[in-house]
Amino acid sequence: MSANDSQLPYRDRAWLGVGLALFAAACFSTAGSFARTLTDAGWSTGAAVIFRVGTAAVILAIPAVLAMRGRWAALRRNARSIVIYGVVTVALCQLCYFKAVEHLSVGVALLLEYLGIVLIVGWMWIRHRQRPRRLTAIGSVAALFGLVLVIDVLGGARLDAIGVVAALGAAVGLATYFVLSASASDDLPPVALAAAGLWVGAIALLALGLVGALPMHVGAATVDFAGSQVSWLIPVAGMSVIACAIAYVAGICAVRRLGPTLGSFIGLTEVIFAVLFAWALLGQLPTALQLAGGTLIVVGVTLVRADELARGLASRTRRTCRASFAEASD
Repeated sequence: MSANDSQLPYRDRAWLGVGLALFAAACFSTAGSFARTLTDAGWSTGAAVIFRVGTAAVILAIPAVLAMRGRWAALRRNARSIVIYGVVTVALCQLCYFKAVEHLSVGVALLLEYLGIVLIVGWMWIRHRQRPRRLTAIGSVAALFGLVLVIDVLGGARLDAIGVVAALGAAVGLATYFVLSASASDDLPPVALAAAGLWVGAIALLALGLVGALPMHVGAATVDFAGSQVSWLIPVAGMSVIACAIAYVAGICAVRRLGPTLGSFIGLTEVIFAVLFAWALLGQLPTALQLAGGTLIVVGVTLVRADELARGLASRTRRTCRASFAEASD
């Protein structure tokens, strides 16, 4: 959180975090539409992922270096978190998800990955003794049920042991993303954390490709995007700049303001945005069931938001009472 943010009223900081979280979710959601145009043109998923992560790492390198002037010690102090962030949340999460899709329907793979949100609630309960309150529990159930409807998991899903394990690995990566984004020290700028993590992830992915563990091949130079024939550079740029570089920085800034629990639930809106972008760019019209599921997700996020605000208000009230009592005692 920046010094300017700390001067804002609590409510303004919270709503700024919500806006950033929604913006990050919208940016992340475009990745599927951009990547689909590449895979339809013969690109391997490994090549698409490496282009996405590697290009974003290069883009964020200069802003990260500028942001780190005089703060290089913070980079060393957070080296362990950065490595985990890059390997687990950038490289492993994406690879596990694509592996899961090979063995499961996309709906089941996504549902299992988003179980990472349940892992967040459990982590905050076990690690920080933050037991989920009633509204958080109700909101989580509503949001996850809405997610089931949005991704149409009821439409002929098939289960496979390898796919389930891979999808659960993606869930761990998703949960790690939110926890590390929130727990990284404030003296490490978000753009630096994002850039360093992307560089670590890109190197890890490239190493897997070089040893043959990750197939890498590119397809046609011209792809079909939004009904037009365009250069492959268009979807690669969108996938790297919008869906990766901008999305990661905005997401980290949002989670630092909201915390991992609320940030992860607002991240569920990525599914809604993905449906809308697929409709606009690929002509995939959402069904009435998906719209109903999207409504449930919004309701669930609203309940969690209300619970977080109530918790924050109660905490501030207790601090004010203690301060007043201390002044009266003096």
